[in-house]
Amino acid sequence: MHYAEAFKMAINAIFAHKLRSFLTLLGIVAGVASIIGVMTGISVIQNTIEKEMSVLGATVFQVQKLPRGGISSRAEFLRLLQRKPLTMDHVEELREKAKNVTLVGAELWKYGYTAKYRDIKTNGDGNICGGTPEYGPNNTHYVVRGRTLSREDVKLGRFVVVIGFALAQKLFPFSDPLGKTIRLENRDYRVIGVFGEKKSSFGSGYDKYCLIPITNYLRVFGTKDGRGLDRSVYITVRARSTEVLDDAIQEVRGILRLKRNVPAKEDDDFAYFTNDSQIKNFNQQTAAVKMGSFIIGAVALVVAGIGIMNIMLVSVTERTKEIGLRKSIGAKRRDVLNQFLLEAIVLCNIGGVIGVLVGFGLGNLVSIFTGFAVSIPVEWAVGGLIFCTLTGLIFGLWPAVVASRKDPILALSYE
Repeated sequence: MHYAEAFKMAINAIFAHKLRSFLTLLGIVAGVASIIGVMTGISVIQNTIEKEMSVLGATVFQVQKLPRGGISSRAEFLRLLQRKPLTMDHVEELREKAKNVTLVGAELWKYGYTAKYRDIKTNGDGNICGGTPEYGPNNTHYVVRGRTLSREDVKLGRFVVVIGFALAQKLFPFSDPLGKTIRLENRDYRVIGVFGEKKSSFGSGYDKYCLIPITNYLRVFGTKDGRGLDRSVYITVRARSTEVLDDAIQEVRGILRLKRNVPAKEDDDFAYFTNDSQIKNFNQQTAAVKMGSFIIGAVALVVAGIGIMNIMLVSVTERTKEIGLRKSIGAKRRDVLNQFLLEAIVLCNIGGVIGVLVGFGLGNLVSIFTGFAVSIPVEWAVGGLIFCTLTGLIFGLWPAVVASRKDPILALSYE
């Protein structure tokens, strides 16, 4: 018997017993939808987070006092907090001695501020960055009007500011902001530039922040942080190319260890990260959720597979005469086995397709409530359907074998 004919007979058998097939499909749909739904939801979040984490360029890494994530306890945090701060002296040391890098910048951040121009002001949700001229290229955020900070601005600690796109629209809806004076934290700053638009799915203030010279930041906000500790700058470093990125990281580590007198046998007393390391860390954090979802979905599919095996065995018993008739007119054991096996596989894949569609819908509810971009993890959909095929193959094999072994004489006389 040709496989096309076996497939047609399998479809007819499935639709001939609609209620039984529907009840069988429920388990398949639930198992696949649970896997695909969770994976789709994670994919929606992951794609957005990866985009957000890709603020640093492909050749840029950041060095800071504390690690980004991975601190296991408060005691560990307090211990790391006692590290010596990174300073502008370290920045100058790297600029002078690092050979595999092209740009070395520094940043300090203050979160939550109010900007004001005449009678227009913000609601206190912006951020102030004290930075250097390297800020734009190292953070892939460029000035589209006016200019960015200059070495002279930083050297003299001038009261000049580059403002974000949304901040410019808020304070200057009908006029050119360049050359105007705005008030930040009760101090006047002259606007010298406007950053290009850079939205964030997490509501981060990419377009609401402003950049001032880091020397001015230290003068205005002081050299101590809220805990009374010396401020530690964030150092951004651009390697000459992606090929020498790892070499640049090791070179910077060596220079900083020597400058900070770190003994050879001790760990670094600073941390560094790249875009890839942040994304890898996030993937490690979500791995347990993915594995848990897969296990739950797999258990649901195994239970559904047992249900399929039981229903197929009942179906074999009900269709004993049909099997005997087909064998009596020339059908071979292989033909009968293929028919029932294909029926189980088709039934599982119908449930799999429905489960995939339901899972995509459930997973993308995250994008509706958060505004994140919709995601369709095709690889998980393909994997789900392959798993469904294996479920049908494994749990449909025994009923198919039972059907193929029926004696045609006894089968024809079965009542």
